[in-house]
Amino acid sequence: MRLSGTDASFVYTETASGPTHVSSIFVVDGEVPFDSIFEHVQARLHLLPRFLNRMQFVPFNLAHPKWVKDPEFDLHNHLLLRTIPPESTLEDAIDAAMEMNEPMLDRSRPLWKLCVVEGVPGKTLLLQSIHHAMIDGVSGVELSTILFDLDPNAGEPTPPGEPLQAEPLPSSGELLSEAIRENFDQMRSRFGSDSDSGSPSGERRQLMATATQLLLNFVLRPAITAPFNAGLVGPKRRFRWIQHDFSEVRDVRRSLGGTINDVVLTVVSEAVARYMQDRGVDVEDKFLRIVCPVSVRREDEMGAIGNRVSGIFPVAPAWPMDVVERLTQICRETQRIKAADEAKALTLLMEQSSDMPPIAMAPTQLVGTSFDPTALAARLPLPVFPQLGAQIPNVGFNFTCTNVPGVQVPLYLLGHEIVDNVGVLLLTANLGLGIAIHSYNKKLFYAFLCEPRLLPDLEDLVEKADAVFREMQAAARHKEASQAAS
Repeated sequence: MRLSGTDASFVYTETASGPTHVSSIFVVDGEVPFDSIFEHVQARLHLLPRFLNRMQFVPFNLAHPKWVKDPEFDLHNHLLLRTIPPESTLEDAIDAAMEMNEPMLDRSRPLWKLCVVEGVPGKTLLLQSIHHAMIDGVSGVELSTILFDLDPNAGEPTPPGEPLQAEPLPSSGELLSEAIRENFDQMRSRFGSDSDSGSPSGERRQLMATATQLLLNFVLRPAITAPFNAGLVGPKRRFRWIQHDFSEVRDVRRSLGGTINDVVLTVVSEAVARYMQDRGVDVEDKFLRIVCPVSVRREDEMGAIGNRVSGIFPVAPAWPMDVVERLTQICRETQRIKAADEAKALTLLMEQSSDMPPIAMAPTQLVGTSFDPTALAARLPLPVFPQLGAQIPNVGFNFTCTNVPGVQVPLYLLGHEIVDNVGVLLLTANLGLGIAIHSYNKKLFYAFLCEPRLLPDLEDLVEKADAVFREMQAAARHKEASQAAS
């Protein structure tokens, strides 16, 4: 199977400082032996055929890479153990998991790994890392329901009817001839068809105009340059999370208005605004731009490999404000985005835009090899310069905030309950902060990932986010009390 242009982009943009795999952390109640986990995963591999595929580059990159069966697949290369000192804390285990998550995945093997961290009394921590070319957030949730059980007493699945057969890798000549043939077929299709000669429909014209204006706004209305955007990311990462009962979030939404997404964006944008002001950043009359991926995966595409995502780019004030006022502004912004159908417009723009010729991305085949030009930059990252005086306008965005709904019942591993499940985003370019929102078992998790040179005090930002939500709860209770009194 050939990678799509979207999936291949996660390969072409990958560097040693900005690996493009996405991850999840699972905290298991109980100390589960590594050998038992190994046998458990081994027994389910036939249900995860994508995990047996490796990426194969085409000579000269005449076409996007292909997924092919790995004839030398060995689970020992993908299921790894990290033992930390006895009596370690959960935070120690998280830090150990982040160290294991920092390097790129080995491109000569299937692009995933599952790391087990032992050493926390009464807990086992799992880190699941999968290349973004293989998976998006929605399909990641689907995979978790295969690796784990909904019933603590569930047995192992029915074994495959036939043993998996190893297939030889395609030769360079086969890959090259197939790519040339596909390129000629595409050219004939493009120039031999007049199906697109008619003028576009009014709806398509409007969507294209919306997408064009959306991109122009990046230049016409630049975002603030936050401290975590003040340099290129290096290879190190730091990770923390908070959680709230989902019922608490629903209570705030019901009382103050908006959607769950609106509440989330209010929490994170206000926390970032307070963080920047505390560090002396000039935030007055400046704006934050947040990228929020949106799944466009259809029901018949569930379980398919690859990505089906679009995105929206809500703009929020960069200065601190009353939480109810911020929620009102966030609601107004997301309603504007929905009315303009910006996610659909961006999807159409991506579909209509011609992919960059794969051959132009041929140098990226060196990434992850002994000749990787990005490895030196990872070993010697550029310094982060202090923000002094006027800032350069930021024509990009400040950080990513995803919101992926998960299963709302507990999952189990070998009879042990998974008590926490959080997402870990990727960081690249000058995006030194990423926030993954994930719901699981009636809890909502806010997971903060940063590059510590760009954001050295992550705990302060996390505490501010928790404080903002508590203020929203207080405002909701006050409003309900006032309504009851009247």
